[in-house]
Amino acid sequence: MKGQFERGLLVITALLASGIVCLAGTTIPNPGSIPNQTAPATQSSSQPRSALPGTINYIEGQVLLNGEPLTQKSVGSTVLQPKQTISTQTGYAEVLLTPGSFLRVGHNSEVQMEANSLANVQLDVLQGSAMVEVTDFVKGTSLDVGMDQATTRIEKKGLYAFDTNQQAVQVLDGKAQVVAGDKKTTLGKHDEVLLASDKPLKKHDVNMKVAEAEPLYVWSKVRSQQESEASNQLAQNVAVYGGWYGPGWYRDPYWGNWGFLPAWGALYSPFGWGFYSPGFVYTVPYYGHHYWGHHWYRGGRAVVPGVRGGARAFHPGGFQNGAPRAFHGNPGGFHGGGFHGGRGHR
Repeated sequence: MKGQFERGLLVITALLASGIVCLAGTTIPNPGSIPNQTAPATQSSSQPRSALPGTINYIEGQVLLNGEPLTQKSVGSTVLQPKQTISTQTGYAEVLLTPGSFLRVGHNSEVQMEANSLANVQLDVLQGSAMVEVTDFVKGTSLDVGMDQATTRIEKKGLYAFDTNQQAVQVLDGKAQVVAGDKKTTLGKHDEVLLASDKPLKKHDVNMKVAEAEPLYVWSKVRSQQESEASNQLAQNVAVYGGWYGPGWYRDPYWGNWGFLPAWGALYSPFGWGFYSPGFVYTVPYYGHHYWGHHWYRGGRAVVPGVRGGARAFHPGGFQNGAPRAFHGNPGGFHGGGFHGGRGHR
């Protein structure tokens, strides 16, 4: 065990020594489910070198960029620029923001990008519903969402919902400051304000049963799991084949979108799904038969270091197509305990 830990430290040191940057962009080879398969060539010249804030990461149904229909060929390379809008009719859209944060746009909705730099992202929700998931929040950056003459500044990891029909700003998890004119209020977990009311900045409790039944919430939860699975696959591939450029977005052709890799250890989304660094997946101890890099996993469990409560990361049958399924750490999310702790489960 001691030897495995020491080997893990060496790998982490090598990975981090290859360069820590705020935004990484590369295509990671996918080894597939066949052991000892040769990794395919890395990113071609026609593929984007990095994922900028505003990159369209996923679309479902009819989605428009400045009134023009987007296709699947646009996904991964098209960037929502300042003063451009993304709108939906019968579909959904996911847009990358700062590394580790996602904008998700609901049905019959429209969002305009105001600023899309790494240090400053500004959005306006013009119509319908939008949700911002922040798995990693970089201190010193700003992430602002405007709606109905009010601006919400996101201050922590969490999940934030915006609805122009109800004129509601909701903090489902996290912390945000809402500013309207010369007045402001701070919202914590399960707080909301109703901007069209007589007291637009008066805090109310969010009805979580209603919030969790909203179609955009349900869709975002599924997307968060898929993003976690992509992150897991990417982290393994980087650990085995290399290509580490520090924390940020990495493109995986197997998933067809950008995945997020944190700098160190594991981070968890507000829904409880894990995002892993390459060093973390390399050093997770394992038991029984397994597939890890070039090995098959068939039973037993792995105890993840660094997760409060000794979370059980992978259960028997927890691997799919040669890759671990997403780890649902159940770190609390909306049920207490912040972003860390608890036992993993499926």
